[in-house]
Order: sequence, then C-alpha cells, then structure tokens
Amino acid sequence: MKKYFTFILMALLPVVATADENVEVNGILYRLNGSQATISCIPTQYSGAFNVPASITYDGMVFSVTSIGVGAFSNCSRLTSVTIPNSVTSIGVDAFLFCSSLVSIDIPNSVTSIGSCAFDNCASLKSINIPNSVTSIDYGAFMSCTSLTSVTIPGSVTSISGAAFWNCSSLTEVTIPNSVTSIGAEAFCGCSGLTSVNIPSSVISIGQSAFMYCSSLTEVTIPNGVTSIEIQTFEDCSSLTSVTIPNSVTSIGDYAFYDCRSLTSVIIPNNVNSIGNDAFYGCSSLTSVTIGNNVTSIGERAFGGCSGLTYITIPNNVTSIGEGAFGGCSGLTSITIPNSVTSIGKGAFGGCIGLTSITIGNGVTSIGDQAFYNCRSLTSVIIPNNVNSIGNYAF
Repeated sequence: MKKYFTFILMALLPVVATADENVEVNGILYRLNGSQATISCIPTQYSGAFNVPASITYDGMVFSVTSIGVGAFSNCSRLTSVTIPNSVTSIGVDAFLFCSSLVSIDIPNSVTSIGSCAFDNCASLKSINIPNSVTSIDYGAFMSCTSLTSVTIPGSVTSISGAAFWNCSSLTEVTIPNSVTSIGAEAFCGCSGLTSVNIPSSVISIGQSAFMYCSSLTEVTIPNGVTSIEIQTFEDCSSLTSVTIPNSVTSIGDYAFYDCRSLTSVIIPNNVNSIGNDAFYGCSSLTSVTIGNNVTSIGERAFGGCSGLTYITIPNNVTSIGEGAFGGCSGLTSITIPNSVTSIGKGAFGGCIGLTSITIGNGVTSIGDQAFYNCRSLTSVIIPNNVNSIGNYAF
C-alpha cells in the first residue's frame, strides 16, 4: 500500500528538466531549467523572419520559453525580422550581435531587461520600441545601429548606460523621459545626425563623452541637478551654438566643449571652481565668455584657439592660469590679470596678436616661457615687483 501511494504521488508531481540541460528542438538549441527554456543558439545561416515560440515540447514535456540567451542570434547576418512572444522576460547579452540585415523586431511588454550589446551592429534596424516594462538600457544595447532613426524611451527607464546608442549615426532626435536620472559615458557618442535632445530635470549625472561627436546638435540645456560636466561630454559638437550650464555645476572637465566651433557665448556659473584642460579649445566662434567668481583655476589650453574672443574678465579668485590657456585668442585686445593669480603658465597668451593692453596683478610671482610670445600689438608691459622669474621668450 505504501509503495502504491508513493507511486501515485510521484505521478502527480510536475515533471521538470535537470538544471541547465541543453537540448535541440527543430534545429534550435535551448537550455532547459525546471519548466522553463532559454534560446541558446540558432544556426547562423538562418535567413528571413523568425518567430520565437512561446513554448517547446521535448521528451513529452512542455517548456515555456522565457528568455533569449547570450549570443543566441549573434552573427545571423541574413535574419530580417524577429517576433518575440509575451512569455519572454529577458533578452541576453549579445543576443542579436551583428544581425546586420535585421530590420524590425517586436519586443513585448513582458521583457524587463535588455542585455549589454544586445543589438550591437544591427546596421539595418531602423526603429525600436522599448516597452514600458524595461527599467534600464544596458551598456552598448543599440551600439552602431547606424540605420536607427528614432527611438522611444519609456517612462519606466531610470538609467541609460554607457554607449547605449554609441555611433547611431542616423538617429535625429531622442526624447529622454523624466524617469531617467543618469546618462552613461558615451551613451550618444557619435550620433552625428542628432539635432536635438531634451535632457529632463530628473537627470543628475551625465557621463564623460556622452554626446561627443554629435556634430548636428545645435543646442543643449543641462538640467539643474547636474554637478559636473565630465571629460569630453560635448567634444566636437561642431554645430552647437548654445549651451545652458546650470548653477548646480561645480566643475567643467577636460575637453568638455573641445572644438565646439559654432558656440558663440557661454556663461560659467558662480559655483564652478575649476575649468579643465582644453575645456573650450578651438571654439573659434566664441565671442562672449563669463567666468563665475568662484573659479580658482583655468586649465591648460582651456580657451586656446578661441579666435573670436575679444574680451574676457578673469575673476579675483583665480590663482593659476594654465599653459596655453588663452593661446591663439587672436581677437583678444586687452586683459587684466587679478592680484589673486600667482603664476602665468607657459604660452598662456601666446599668439594673441590683437592684444594691445595688459595689466598684470601684484600677486604674480612667475611668468612662464612664451607666456606672451608673438603678442605683436602689445606696446608696453608693467611687470610687478613680486615677479621673481620670467621664462624664455615670455614676451
């Protein structure tokens, strides 16, 4: 009786697979775990449309397909479209890597995560609908989707990870919802077709090189929660004419606006205490710059090559002017260096050929090599008594 009862009980229990058992069904590899299945791999020669099944039957048992595994469709260069059922909750790392002919994909609301580089180099993908169930866009998720023209980021997303849309050169506009608090490094780097972007007030951090090489971007407003403009954030945004830097920003990193040659004016707020190396280098159309009163250092070549700059006030808290800080500012006609400055770096004003007047503050103790080299319009200079070293070819 006891044996008979045990047999009946076992018959009533659900039959499940051994953890991570790999099987082949209709030419497709699946990994089974319990009552669920993950697509592991489809043949790279597969062409045309593919419908991911909601379930598969193996050895008389039914398994629900819940995920698309790591690299499952990678290098399927002839795959043109994919339909994903509501049973799927995750799309793995490199899932569709190098699916160069993939034009469309339907991602259902059941999906909550899209893995790193999931659609990397899907060069034919023109549009993507990210469902409201997704909370984050992982690293490089849509990297080098060069035909992608539009993307809708749902209000469920709180972070856009690094390189998420790197080199999506056909992307013309993107709307970032108020739910997003961070934009990762290189998130939109190389999006050369991007003309406008709305960064919501919810964003408190923008990673380095986030909008680097966005050569069609014309204006940008940085929200008030952001505290720093990182290295190369807007480097080579050559069409950028206007930028609004909020009072919350305390530092401007190296190369932040490097070669933004269409930028005409910039106001650096009072809370900023440092301007990094090459921060505005090559901004040749820049005619007006206001530097906040709390800036203490101006980095090397910070405004180098700003040939359109005719006037600038260096605030009283600045203690050092870096090498080549204003080198090549050929339109600059006069400059007053405040008493707070103790050193003028090498080539700081070299090549300022239009400079006719300069006042050097009493706090300066050293003038670097070539500090005012080739300032050929300069007729006279008063060097304060505190200066104890003047570099080679300083004047």
